[in-house]
Amino acid sequence: MLELLFIIGFFIMLLVTGVSLLGIVAALVVATAVMFLGGLFALMIKLLPWLLLAVAVVWIIRAIKEPKLPRYQRNNRWRY
Repeated sequence: MLELLFIIGFFIMLLVTGVSLLGIVAALVVATAVMFLGGLFALMIKLLPWLLLAVAVVWIIRAIKEPKLPRYQRNNRWRY
């Protein structure tokens, strides 16, 4: 919602200052792109702890549940 208010205010301020219509549209496109990228970055930072938690849980589960290999393959499991 705040992004929408920013864009509307930006549009009105450019109209008041007398910038051409092409300049207004270009400013809106740039402002929209900046706010979009900023929103994506903020969302990534907000979700980062949960993503790290998911990675840690999968790592722990895979460490606990090691695949059972037959006896004759246990010694040679790292050889190709």
